[in-house]
Amino acid sequence: MSAEPSLAATLAELGQPGYRHRQVTEAKRAGAEGFDEVSTLPATLRAQLSERLPFWSMTPEREAVSADGTRKWLLRAPDGVAVELVLIAHAAGRRTACLSSQAGCALACRFCATGAMGPGRDLSSDEIVDQALLATRAAAEAAARLTNVVFMGMGEPLQNLDAVLPAVRAIHAPEGLGLSARKIAVSTVGWVPGITRMSAEEVPARLAISLHAADDDTRSELMPINLRYPIANLLAECRRYCDTTGRRVFIEYLLLDRVNDAPADARRLATLLRDGRFHVNLIEYNPTAGPYRASPPERREAFQRALARSGIEASLRRSRGADVAAACGQLATGGSG
Repeated sequence: MSAEPSLAATLAELGQPGYRHRQVTEAKRAGAEGFDEVSTLPATLRAQLSERLPFWSMTPEREAVSADGTRKWLLRAPDGVAVELVLIAHAAGRRTACLSSQAGCALACRFCATGAMGPGRDLSSDEIVDQALLATRAAAEAAARLTNVVFMGMGEPLQNLDAVLPAVRAIHAPEGLGLSARKIAVSTVGWVPGITRMSAEEVPARLAISLHAADDDTRSELMPINLRYPIANLLAECRRYCDTTGRRVFIEYLLLDRVNDAPADARRLATLLRDGRFHVNLIEYNPTAGPYRASPPERREAFQRALARSGIEASLRRSRGADVAAACGQLATGGSG
């Protein structure tokens, strides 16, 4: 299976100028549902595009709405591949879109429902950008606005950079969604070659690392990728990224009861990150089919205090959408796609 031909490639094949792509994007944001509704395109071009590819590369098949206002869609591509898209609700009418980059994931993190699916195909840049455009429209329909985009949905973004980087640039561009680099985050479980590439290219996004443990034995048990890229190698590449780009790296740390949440774990983490290049986000665990439990409040607070005493700044990221399996680590499509 493979994605449909891209809109950009189809327009180029038809000899069209680059601004035609922008016109289609603007029409999608404004509510168009087909090429025939893009009035800024010549009628002949509308007909040609309608014959060659679908207007939306991903279309909603079903939706679930959380008690906290978070929304989740199952999206399906014309070839049958399915992914999930999440729109997280915040105060003051702000929304964050959590985008998928692959249908499934080959890296098999033990706590992640997507990892339990196994590998699926990479998404195209059109399929990724269309998720952001659908989220933008859904936010506007709720009198809200899309303020952040995170590549933290299904898949490992750094294994699909040929599609993710163009998508990031389209989301950042004024003629796209116009989000600043500070409002776009790309998260990886530690695919080191991808971090190297992000260091070499000008990527208008923040980098987040799913670390989740401060020693190799624990991390390898949770995340098999650590056997290939141990913590020392991963953080060395992160430091090169910081030095090259001038940006800090965000460390994501999932708190699992009596697995990685002792004050001693916090002190080990602080030792790893003490040079000021990192900011720690502590994450509440959301139940999946795995054997883990969320750290209770008293252990979570003790962990955070131990970090603070060691001089490490940390934020707690509250779970959103867990009641509809829309929270971090819960995305899966029941094997579809």
